[in-house]
This record gives sequence, C-alpha cells and structure tokens, in this order.
Amino acid sequence: MTAELSEARNRFHQNLVSGHTLSLSPGGVASNADSSQKTSLGIALSIANDLSAEVIPEKLKGQRAGKQFEEAVEGFLRETFPLFQRLRPGAWTIENVGGSRAEYQISKYEPYTHLADLASAVENDRTLASVLGNSYEISPDILVLRNPELDDVINGDRCLVDANSGRYAVIRMANQERPIVHAIVSCKWTLRSDRAQNARSEALNIIRNRKGRTPHIAVVTGEPSPSRLASLALGTGDIDTVYHFALPELIKAVDGTQNDEAIGMLHTLLDGKRLRDISDLPLDLAI
Repeated sequence: MTAELSEARNRFHQNLVSGHTLSLSPGGVASNADSSQKTSLGIALSIANDLSAEVIPEKLKGQRAGKQFEEAVEGFLRETFPLFQRLRPGAWTIENVGGSRAEYQISKYEPYTHLADLASAVENDRTLASVLGNSYEISPDILVLRNPELDDVINGDRCLVDANSGRYAVIRMANQERPIVHAIVSCKWTLRSDRAQNARSEALNIIRNRKGRTPHIAVVTGEPSPSRLASLALGTGDIDTVYHFALPELIKAVDGTQNDEAIGMLHTLLDGKRLRDISDLPLDLAI
C-alpha cells in the first residue's frame, strides 16, 4: 500500500506538470534548466522525463512559473502537514502571502507584531530609514501558523494554567489572539543571479527581528544545478534546510552525468544534511 505522503508527492509533481510549470521545449530543454549550462540541461531533462513532463511550444514566463510553484508547494503543505497531528498537535493554518507584498504580512503575527510600528516609523523618518535600510523587512512566500489555544484546551486533562501564571505566553488565547509563526517557507523555482543571497538575507532578518522563538526557515526549489544549490544550502546559521522538489530524481540525474564536480557537490550537500526532498518538509515541520 502506498503511503499518503508518497501519493501527495506524486500529486504535487502532477500539478507542476499539468500546469506546465515543469515542461519541455520542442528542442528538449526543461523549463527549469539554464540553457547556457550543459550540466544543467542534462540534469533538468532527466528529471523532467522521470516526472513525465510534456512538450509545449513555449515555456511559462518566469513570474508565472514562480507563482505556480508557490501555489503547488502551498497545496502540498496544506494536504500533508495536517496528517502529522499525532507528532505536532495544534490548530494550524497555512497561508500563501507571496502575492500580497504590498502589505506587511508578517507583522500580523507573533513574534513579529512590533515590526508594523517599526515600518511606520521608518517610513516617516528618513534618518531612521538610512540607518536601518531594509534590515527589518521580511517578505515570505508561505507561512505556517499556529493559532493560540483556549485555556479549556490546555486544561483538557488536568488544570495546568490559571490567572496566576503563564500570563504572557503567546500560546494562550487568554493572553493574545494573534496566530504564531511556526515556519516560513520561501519558494524558488530556479536559483538565478542573486536569489540565493536574497533568501539568506531574509532568513537573517527573520532571526534578528523576532521577539520570541525562531520559526523554521525553509527554502523549496526546483533548481537542477548542484553548484547553484550549494550557493544556497552550504553553511549554517540562516536557512534551516533547503528542500528540492524532486530529490531522488535529482540524485539519479546527477549521478548519471559522470561529472565528478557536480556529483561531489551534490553528495556534499546530502552528507552534510543541507538538502532534503519536498516530502521531508512536513515531517521536519512537526519537530
């Protein structure tokens, strides 16, 4: 019997293929490949073939492909993360806020509500703006949120809290009603130019500007090039883990290139626990 997580992973890939986020050109170039890189072309083509990508006359524009990738990752998390309530109980919400960058979404939630006041102050004070720059800005794609709990739920089995203690804990709805950011997920269909560094900078802003526990910080990508994956995944201190949309297929493709540099780099990321599969993400969020 196939596990529900495996079935959800298959549906995730089918979604990308049917929406032509992942596709092939008439000349056999995968939509996530860098056409100027021979290794990228070969790896991406192998993955696309393994996932039964279709040939279409023209691939989607970058912005549309990126948005559809965001929506596919959001749908995958909505479907899979609630399956692990036994590991991580709670009242959960998953929101795709990538298309709402005009609003400062993160400031609606704990532990980042203070950032709304900071953003307002910076907007009205040029001196403050010149000092802080964008060091406080956080523009996530997907938020995994936990709603605070009623005391009746917390005290369900025994009396654990009352009016005399736990009066500032954000998990208690008696103290505050805003959802709590459990995880921030950035989605990068490909990693071109400075996108890797943008993701790192935002991760550092998430860490520096919190007033509470650091949320999970994850990046999901469809990038086929091991060197570009390494630019984002190597090192620690900012992003928790990078998740590939099709890691087993990537490993097979890279191992088949006979490119020692690409193979060595990919296995460095794997052995160093810096790269995982999209199907690992809901389990990791349950930690």
